Amino acid sequence: MSSTRRPQSDMEKALHHAQASNNGTSSSSSPSRPIAPSKHRYKATTQPFIGRLGGNQDFALDGTDSENASKIKSVPDAAPCMPLRDQMDLNGFRSPGLWKAAVLEGMGTMLLNFTTIYINISPAEPPPERPSPRFGTFNNATFIGPLVGGLTSWLLVTLFTYTFGALTGAHLNPAITMATFFARLCTLPRMILYVSFQTGSSALAGLLIRAAYGTRFFKTGGCWLVTSEVSVSSAFVIELMTCTTLLFLAFGVGLDPRQKAVIGPSLGPVLVGLTVGVLSFGIGFGRYGFGGASVNPARCFGAFVGSRFPGWHWINWCVFIPRRPTFVPAVTDTGKRR
Repeated sequence: MSSTRRPQSDMEKALHHAQASNNGTSSSSSPSRPIAPSKHRYKATTQPFIGRLGGNQDFALDGTDSENASKIKSVPDAAPCMPLRDQMDLNGFRSPGLWKAAVLEGMGTMLLNFTTIYINISPAEPPPERPSPRFGTFNNATFIGPLVGGLTSWLLVTLFTYTFGALTGAHLNPAITMATFFARLCTLPRMILYVSFQTGSSALAGLLIRAAYGTRFFKTGGCWLVTSEVSVSSAFVIELMTCTTLLFLAFGVGLDPRQKAVIGPSLGPVLVGLTVGVLSFGIGFGRYGFGGASVNPARCFGAFVGSRFPGWHWINWCVFIPRRPTFVPAVTDTGKRR
């Protein structure tokens, strides 16, 4: 009995040919063809800056290393012990990298101030109830507002410091920028650009707050004062002492290189945010009729642009001119850079 073989179709022939080719290739001893490397190579870089908040100068260059001479010449505040002539050098305005950092600094300041202002926003009226004799400020909105504002400020300042630390140094506050300048941790061009973009972006944040809230009749924690209840001189003293506390603690936990091994860049931003949160909360409910210290003049500037400027708005700026923490010489004058 003879059996007839069914002729293979074209599809079966193609599959059979492909299997034979694969078997021949796998059994061949010739090496496989190497894959050509990609021409595009990407490398994450961190801009060196001794004034990086929360970095404890861990991201600075060694000024005694000759290989860093060209970089330090273009960015004098990339290494500690910056000479005064380099700090005042106006060639920094020609640096595209510095302008990029200033733009990002403005972006971070705008986002931070928008969120912190809107979280603690309320109608432009004093709290309806005075503190009771039994519970004081712990039984009305005078206490609840600073509590919410302090907790959210702690979290937001910490997250923004982590986010913008490698990009700009994460000052996000003209007070920090001006303090680092007087401490010789920041060049004059960087200070001018940073403060300008911080202030301008905060004004934009204030206009966005007005559009989001639907009216300009609002107030926010740290940026309101009822002069019939609290005098301007009292508010100035509170602002002065609170901002001095902020600068000393921020420098101690975020910029002092002697704290590098104890705190380091991982914990520094958390402690800076905690400082802002505690001050915002603790000072905010001490006196009825006062919203607490601003500790960030750009933030209140933006709030006033969105609402209206009071006659006492100058106290948010005058307390910073000039301010130099007393321990800064130990931070910066550890040697001389030639």
